[in-house]
Amino acid sequence: MSTTERPRANRGPAAGPENRRALIAAAREVYAESGLGAPFSAVAKRAGVGQGSLYRHFPDRTALAVAVFEDNIADLESQTIDDGRTVDDLLAEVAAQAMVSTALIELVTADLEDPRVALLGERFTGVVARLVERDRESRRIGTHVEVADVAMAAGMLAGELSRTPLASRAAAAARARALFRAAFAPPEPPADTRNPSD
Repeated sequence: MSTTERPRANRGPAAGPENRRALIAAAREVYAESGLGAPFSAVAKRAGVGQGSLYRHFPDRTALAVAVFEDNIADLESQTIDDGRTVDDLLAEVAAQAMVSTALIELVTADLEDPRVALLGERFTGVVARLVERDRESRRIGTHVEVADVAMAAGMLAGELSRTPLASRAAAAARARALFRAAFAPPEPPADTRNPSD
């Protein structure tokens, strides 16, 4: 073994938080590169921690995916709290996350009955509800738009991007957001069809 490949010193419980952060960062990279087929052990290797540490923090793939998405949801919550942020901004953020985390999106959405996943769903719904109310009040979207509509749009966007080749994802995201903007827009007032001479 070369001097540059020395194993990390075992720091015991003190290393726990650092290891957890390293595993989450590694999971983002491994699943973005190799998809869900990547061995779970590849995450531990990328993070530079042992298998035992991986399973202590994350006993299964869903636990790891939920940890990654907790960070994503926290980002969405902080990035949409400003009064000027809109439903379209939310969809832009969902698209940006989906472009680099499509495997994790597939993993989390495949197990919607898991209570760990359900909690993330509730937090996401809270973000959507706040933006829908704000956009209705400012007439950026129509009163026909429900929270469930926007949540469904976000899921459809993420799902579509997960099936789109990497080089085409930005264009696909822009096209999808344009469709949703048109669907969510307030209805135009009916044209005045009266004859001006009447």
